[in-house]
Amino acid sequence: MIRILFLFAVLGAGLFAGTQFSGQQGYVLISIANQTIEMSVTTLVIFVMATLAALFLLEYIVKKIFYTSVSTFNYFSVRKMRRSRRYTNEGIIKLLEGDWKAAEKKVTRWANHHDMPLLCYLVASEAALGQGDKAKRDYYLALAAKQQDSQLAVDLTKAKQAVREEEHELALPILESLQQNYPHNTIVLGLLKTTYRALEEWQALLDLLPKLKKAKMIDESEFSALEERSQCGLLEDIASQQGSEGLISHWDKLPRKTRQSAHLVGCFTKQLIARKSDTEAFTVIKEALKKQSHDELYTLLPELNLPDSYPAVVLLEDTLKKNPNSANAHSALAQFYFREEKWADSQRHLEQALSLRPDVSDYAYLADTLEKQNMTKAAGEVSRKALTLIER
Repeated sequence: MIRILFLFAVLGAGLFAGTQFSGQQGYVLISIANQTIEMSVTTLVIFVMATLAALFLLEYIVKKIFYTSVSTFNYFSVRKMRRSRRYTNEGIIKLLEGDWKAAEKKVTRWANHHDMPLLCYLVASEAALGQGDKAKRDYYLALAAKQQDSQLAVDLTKAKQAVREEEHELALPILESLQQNYPHNTIVLGLLKTTYRALEEWQALLDLLPKLKKAKMIDESEFSALEERSQCGLLEDIASQQGSEGLISHWDKLPRKTRQSAHLVGCFTKQLIARKSDTEAFTVIKEALKKQSHDELYTLLPELNLPDSYPAVVLLEDTLKKNPNSANAHSALAQFYFREEKWADSQRHLEQALSLRPDVSDYAYLADTLEKQNMTKAAGEVSRKALTLIER
């Protein structure tokens, strides 16, 4: 439009000049080497305008041809991209439906024409894994890794697949590398939690728990449960590596709040008992029970191999004076009486324990106690009750 206006302006100026200088056309001489060209000014103006018009027309034709070819190319490119997107969407649906083979075929068929081939190859890797073809899965992951800005998506896919296949040793280095680069990525944190638990990396899990809590991935109850499990697992590892001395040293360094957990006291004393440190274990249990009654700890007392069981018996008798409804304390005291062959006392406490809650082990002890007192019929009835409880 601007060019047309320019031509009209030039033409108008020519017409105006022509009327002003009518009959005075002037003279133009152009000399190039041995060639000379003569013409009037009016002829020169007309020639220049015609030349400009021809150039503008040529430019228009060239652009029209170029735009037509580009539009044609873009049409086919967009058509291929749309088809690729359609196949990819269908492939994702097939993946969700569990049709692995169809999913792989659809997402890879036009992957080269997709505007995000990374998505196609990642979906294809999932489909290949669904078919159990890990070689093909790795092939698609390698293709995905060649795409731009693909590291996070590819590594997360690898880690997810490894965790799903319970190949936690393969997932761990990938996840730890990702955590360094993406410390707040919730998917990485969640996968690390699963991996650390599976590999029993208790110290690493303990260090991870505050991050999980801060990211609101676990609530307070799960945080406490995981912390107790990790601390208990760590106690087992230290006991196996450093023995009783190292175990006691580690326990003394723990925060007071942690050492007040009945579950952890139980884990600690179990490791001491396993390493023949029964006297130390009894001291720990006694101190813990002085502060608060814990049913779990009463069950550990009969497992102790003490040179003198009298302090344990006195502890349990005092407990039952304060809390006569502690079934586990009744059961533990009955077992000590059983060892001392005090059959009547053992029977009495076992019956009280069973009146508070059913327990197969207590039924077995009661049957043996009755047998020792030649109460065969009663022992048989108790044994049948125990079998009925087992069959439930």
